[in-house]
Amino acid sequence: MRFLFIDIDSTSPDHLGCYGYPRNTSPNIDRVAQEGIRFDNYYTSDAPCFPSRTALMTGRLGIHNGVVGHGGTAGDLRHEGPERQFRDRLGRQESLPGVFRQKGMHCALISPFAERHSSWTFYAGFNEMYNTGKGGMESAEEVTPTVLRWVEQNAKRDDWFLYVNYWDPHTPYRTPEQVGNPFADDPLPSWMTPEVLERHRQKVGPHSAQEINMFDNLTSDQYPRYPGELTDMDSLKKMVDGYDGGIRYVDAHIGQVLQALKEQGVYDDVVIVITADHGENMGQLGIYGEHGTADQGTCRIPMIIRWPGAMGGQVDHDLHYHLDLVPTLAQLLDVTPSAAWDGQSFATVLQNRGPAGRPYLVISQCAHVCQRSVRFGEWLYMRTYHDGFHLFDKEMLYHLTEDPYEQTNVAALHPEVCREAVYLLSEWHDEAMMSMNGDVDPLWTVIQEGGPYHAKGQLKAYAERLQKTGRGDAVEELRRRHPREFE
Repeated sequence: MRFLFIDIDSTSPDHLGCYGYPRNTSPNIDRVAQEGIRFDNYYTSDAPCFPSRTALMTGRLGIHNGVVGHGGTAGDLRHEGPERQFRDRLGRQESLPGVFRQKGMHCALISPFAERHSSWTFYAGFNEMYNTGKGGMESAEEVTPTVLRWVEQNAKRDDWFLYVNYWDPHTPYRTPEQVGNPFADDPLPSWMTPEVLERHRQKVGPHSAQEINMFDNLTSDQYPRYPGELTDMDSLKKMVDGYDGGIRYVDAHIGQVLQALKEQGVYDDVVIVITADHGENMGQLGIYGEHGTADQGTCRIPMIIRWPGAMGGQVDHDLHYHLDLVPTLAQLLDVTPSAAWDGQSFATVLQNRGPAGRPYLVISQCAHVCQRSVRFGEWLYMRTYHDGFHLFDKEMLYHLTEDPYEQTNVAALHPEVCREAVYLLSEWHDEAMMSMNGDVDPLWTVIQEGGPYHAKGQLKAYAERLQKTGRGDAVEELRRRHPREFE
């Protein structure tokens, strides 16, 4: 078996053609979707980058593996402790590549991610690792040559798993200038109106319309496609064009990789997976160019699987976690699943034998805010424990069919839906904690250690900016919620 896994950082399905986006951002990805199965309701369990990839690679929720943030205790994978053997379980059997290793397959990784987050366990299970060397700031033209060399040297051999990591949709947008703007003549998505932008400009918090550079509006000549502030519709278009341009640029490079497989004569035999670690808020909750919340914008991700023999052009609408991929592959490869995995196999979908979705999902974020959300039916219920200085309501509820971009919190109008969501969240939490062997919930560890990594220590300076930009009325509420930040 030959297996190509393409992980594109910060890629929202809302901005891919095969998911209905009107702009032509992803022609090569779209063709793979036509040949395979597109999953419409696929979510990372834990966001953003480090928690998401740790959950995927371990097959375990962040509440179990311990990685829910980007720093502090929440930035370390839990150790096995006294029961650890000469080799740990992760590398030899429980990791994503470990599944393939148990079938005697050669596993190769092309990614800078382990160094970016000092997440050395990301290497577990791989035979061969190549660090592209810029900590996630590399562009596709710096990644693809390595991928093409690997394909040329290895594609014709049997039994390999190749994991490729691209970064271009991640801020700051850095598609080379000579590419131009393929969307110069395309209008903005229809829901983005001047009225929406003006409302967003009154919001506060990192990556709001007046602070695209997280806590300020600074720009860099090195990244001309990336604005510091959304002042009008032209600057909003620049923002969206920059993001879409990154996706289009990666898509062109994916096309090169697919063509190389065809030239090697193996394309038809390769299992292809195209996915992301998380999506990207591009106006959801009034946030732009960030993946810092437990919401639809951040946590819904693309999942496209082309499995030779499976019926092409299918769409699966059921709810799945990204970590469900690990037990799915184990079942398809006849590998004994690990008792430690939290995933639920959806192999029957790939075998054309029926659905395998979950009744609901709980999605989490503890790097920029502390939130847990419940995705069920047509609803997304969000519960905020630390607002990351966005002044979010404690409870937020969005009807995703009527309001897919999360513009109107309807929690007060639907208390019965909120109660159902709280019950589901409580059931999930009880079940998770009962299997913790005495460990604490890492969300509360983040709060006890001073709050989300990307927020703590920033509020004093940010409050001064709010005063200067006419939003000083928010400062007193921020002071009330976060008194320690003003000490």
